[in-house]
Amino acid sequence: MVAPAWAQKKSKKAVSEPAPAAQPAAENKPETPRDSVKIDPMMAHFIRKYSTALAWNDYDVAKDALYDLIVENPGNDSLIYDLAVFYYERQKYASSVLVGQELLSRNPKNLPALEIVASGYENLGIADRALQTYESMYLLTNTTGSLYKMAFLQFDLKRFKEAATSADILLTKPELETTKVVFNDAQNKPKEYTMKVAVLNLRGMIELENGNKPNAKKWFDQALAAAPDFVPAKQNLNKTK
Repeated sequence: MVAPAWAQKKSKKAVSEPAPAAQPAAENKPETPRDSVKIDPMMAHFIRKYSTALAWNDYDVAKDALYDLIVENPGNDSLIYDLAVFYYERQKYASSVLVGQELLSRNPKNLPALEIVASGYENLGIADRALQTYESMYLLTNTTGSLYKMAFLQFDLKRFKEAATSADILLTKPELETTKVVFNDAQNKPKEYTMKVAVLNLRGMIELENGNKPNAKKWFDQALAAAPDFVPAKQNLNKTK
């Protein structure tokens, strides 16, 4: 899987949703159209237009130049992906999803497109469609990042049994000890924590929703044992008293 594209919306819950430290795949993209474009005089013109517009922060002109390149090369998936990334980076999530869906109509197993679409849906607050797309990614890759996103989306959708299953699978993965996610600390500043801390807290949240405060407390205690300053677990622990 491409490095996780996890820009997150703020949760309406008392405990904010995770925003993993890894940046979106979109941010790893080059700021010029791909080298695979056949260069002829017209194409060279559009590429220069695109690059110059980006250099001068004229994103409307840059977008127009990218569309020109796509019109001249309609079968070039790389250019279409560049457009999806262009929209994603500028928080035009609806457009990034629509462009990404065009790529998926050509190849449902296009992982970068799946990631753009999943994260786009998530940022739009369309949790059920985001979950479906992350599930497709997980079936293809069996990666921890996809399952992590699934667990929290399942929780948001009140599919607590599924969320618990996903979290329990995650807790068997050794990489949870080293993979970092970002939550705000007591000073409301972003801070990195291990993914395991977030998943332990999630398990406690699920138990709270199921009305089992003693079990919830055990999970929150485990999260705080690993990260004593983890604010979400502290807040949730208070709910068990």
